[in-house]
Amino acid sequence: MKIKILQNKIREGLSVSGRVTSKSVSLPILKNIYMETVDNFLSLSSTDLEVGVKWWSLAKVSKEGKTTVPYDVFSSFINLLPEDEKVEMEVDNDNISVNCGDYKTKIKGLSAEDFPIIPEVKDGKEVELKTESFLSGLRQVVGVPSNTKVKPEISGVYFSFKGNSLKLAATDSYRLAEKTIFMDEKVKDEFSFILPQKSAKEVLNIFDSEEVIEIKFDSNQVLFQAKMDEMDHPKVQLVSKLIEGDYPDYKAIIPEKTTTDVLIQRDEFLNKIKAASLFSGKVNEITLKIDTGSEKIKILSEDSDLGNYETEMSAKTNGDNVDISFNHRFLTEGLKEIKSSEVVLYLDGESDPGKIVPVGNDEFLYVVMPIKTS
Repeated sequence: MKIKILQNKIREGLSVSGRVTSKSVSLPILKNIYMETVDNFLSLSSTDLEVGVKWWSLAKVSKEGKTTVPYDVFSSFINLLPEDEKVEMEVDNDNISVNCGDYKTKIKGLSAEDFPIIPEVKDGKEVELKTESFLSGLRQVVGVPSNTKVKPEISGVYFSFKGNSLKLAATDSYRLAEKTIFMDEKVKDEFSFILPQKSAKEVLNIFDSEEVIEIKFDSNQVLFQAKMDEMDHPKVQLVSKLIEGDYPDYKAIIPEKTTTDVLIQRDEFLNKIKAASLFSGKVNEITLKIDTGSEKIKILSEDSDLGNYETEMSAKTNGDNVDISFNHRFLTEGLKEIKSSEVVLYLDGESDPGKIVPVGNDEFLYVVMPIKTS
């Protein structure tokens, strides 16, 4: 293999492809980046056996070939080279020589034949989404799943396609987030899958500047892909295993009947919850006292060692008075993902879950279980 490529271009490729290199002791080659040249393209790949990432760029290829090179030392060296300068790379017996101006090195690699094959999704369902709206929606739910082996199906993000909409849902049994994303084209059939949380986070890290993201999946794995601007060729791909099993019927816990609703300023509410959290004790408990007659809510917390906190704020309220306690962390994490200036909190007594929705936007909802005090 012998190629020339700009420093900023290969630096970009390493920042993308190196995200899932593994520190595996039993398979040291997983610490390496797989490099291959075909035609006028350089591709860089990495995998941890659960997730695989591939990146391509045009390059001046004098001789085709493939090898693997240790990611840490290779990327560190590339990052030190002058920007916008040409980098010359040549491989001989899996040793890669890198030259750029006065910078020269030879790095020992491992045979490309020993690198695990990153699976391809050849036959399966395909959809196309606008990247900005998809990533924005995924970001709103990705922090919710529970990292548990007891219920692996809730350790990922649930994708459900129907008509011209994609619903993303996530839960950890204590809270639930659901985001609806509308697509330009309708899907013919209903279908769904569960994407591991780690893979979902890597999708957010890798895909950002492309206009369109393609999703292709079968019963075992899913492919996320963006293409080059200048030609119909992949620029970056992420392949992930899917979580087996059926996702729970999460819609059954979304409150339909409520007896109290509170319209409140999001930023003020969030800030006062943060203040209350300083005195929330070991179980992170804060209490909301809602008086629909006075159109005010009180926010209280108490720690036997530190002291207590109490404040109130104006709100538009309807329905029954209610005192209810929540884990402050669950409340704040949900409110942070809502961008509207006002939210509505729907309640049905002190023991049923509360529902939070942004005002003027029914595409996102957040459900949180209360802390039962008796």
